[in-house]
Amino acid sequence: MRWERLFEDLEGQLAAEWESERAALDSESERLRLSRVRLHDRLVAFAGAAVSETVSVALADSSVLRGSVEAVGTDFAALRLETPTGGLALVRTAAVASLTTSEVALMRAARPDAQRVNAGLADRLTLGFVLRDLARRRVPVRAHGLWGGAESGTIDRVGLDHLDLAVHDAGAARRTGEVHAFRLVPFDAIAWLSLERGESPALL
Repeated sequence: MRWERLFEDLEGQLAAEWESERAALDSESERLRLSRVRLHDRLVAFAGAAVSETVSVALADSSVLRGSVEAVGTDFAALRLETPTGGLALVRTAAVASLTTSEVALMRAARPDAQRVNAGLADRLTLGFVLRDLARRRVPVRAHGLWGGAESGTIDRVGLDHLDLAVHDAGAARRTGEVHAFRLVPFDAIAWLSLERGESPALL
């Protein structure tokens, strides 16, 4: 009986050690996988979720936007705002300070099966490409700078890394008499751009 108990104890000890080793390997594998996940991948997962998740996005200009991720490009995310006036925000990924949502949503966005593999055009769009579409259609925008200021106007033209903004009052048409100033604004100086309710880039 003593030998049988000894063997049972040894078997139990070996099984426990094996389970512990397997758990350690699984944890290491998970850490390695997560080390390769980019912020862009997490945002794409939010945009592709079967059920839209509400997120709060804190930006470098101290703004906090609340809404759902509607689309993602290579260097920006389109956020459908949860505000009385609605509207869409084009957020530069580099200006994101943090994103707050439920633990379940964060975990789902970190799992491989939650990450949408999308070879379509929208997942390869740059902010500059979208801004050129807005300039072509004369869509009014409000540009929020990293310094904390914001100006309304119409984008006249878009370069490789900057835009020309004709500054005018929100709601006003881009007419010569309505324009207060002409600004050249580097993309790197922009935290986000807001579009009026009902407006949206045709490419998203």
